[in-house]
Amino acid sequence: MSDDHGAPMDYEGHNQTYSGFITLLKVGTIASALIGLLVVFLIAPKG
Repeated sequence: MSDDHGAPMDYEGHNQTYSGFITLLKVGTIASALIGLLVVFLIAPKG
């Protein structure tokens, strides 16, 4: 069996991808909450 495991891991690339995913998750959560509040205020009875 060979000890060669191919190319070395690209940790910088992995960290950038993970950071982008976490940022998208945070922004998406805030956007979803704001849209949810907007919908609630639009359908709530006035008065």
